[in-house]
Amino acid sequence: MGIKMVVFDLDGTLLRTDKTISERTKATLRLCQDKGIKTVYATGRGSSAEIIVPSGLFDGKITMNGSVAKVGDEIVYNSLIPCLTARPFLLDCGKRGLKMTSEIAGMHYTNFTIPNEWTDVVRNWGITDFSKHDKDAEKIYTFDLTADDISFITDNLPEDLYMVMAVDGLAMIMHKDATKEKAVAALAKHWSVEQSEIVSFGDDLNDIDLLEFAGISVAMGNALASAKAVANHICDTNDNDGVAKWIEENLL
Repeated sequence: MGIKMVVFDLDGTLLRTDKTISERTKATLRLCQDKGIKTVYATGRGSSAEIIVPSGLFDGKITMNGSVAKVGDEIVYNSLIPCLTARPFLLDCGKRGLKMTSEIAGMHYTNFTIPNEWTDVVRNWGITDFSKHDKDAEKIYTFDLTADDISFITDNLPEDLYMVMAVDGLAMIMHKDATKEKAVAALAKHWSVEQSEIVSFGDDLNDIDLLEFAGISVAMGNALASAKAVANHICDTNDNDGVAKWIEENLL
């Protein structure tokens, strides 16, 4: 196929339901690297991604839904939410009683106490007075939203930002230039890889632009119907080594 780069979403795609990567999948990623194929994850997660996946399996990392793309410690692409844009929005949402977090460089600035069950992956956080908040954001997120809350956010969202709802109900807000597609394009340019030489895997709404961008796109068997609709191929589920099976059969 002449493929030089493979890009994977994490949750629901490369990760099993228990948030682990199977040994078969790990071996498949190493074989890709041995063949000179660049391996990249592209996730809505921030610093938690590095906690749950082995970094040596990936040549590139895209976090915060495309806000940041790195090769090693080198930032190849980023698109941040300026604090002057974020501040009034965070305050308005806080007045409504929404639990808001502004995240950058692994730090979670919140207006609520992080639940105990989050502490395995959210290790750096602090209660913040958003009226004095002076940090740009890679991503803003919130959760436990009603339909009215979602409408409120949509109506009050600054024009330079957009929101994506994940399957688990997490609402992720990023700058309009922070997309998986643009981050992947930056990494491809960095490595002199053509769009047609990229394979992407995904399952959720925030993977649709990634699936549409890649030369070959593969939706998981457990993917949303909207993700499957834009993909060239459908593979097995994330809990049944779907990524590994497709790569073994088509690339290796």
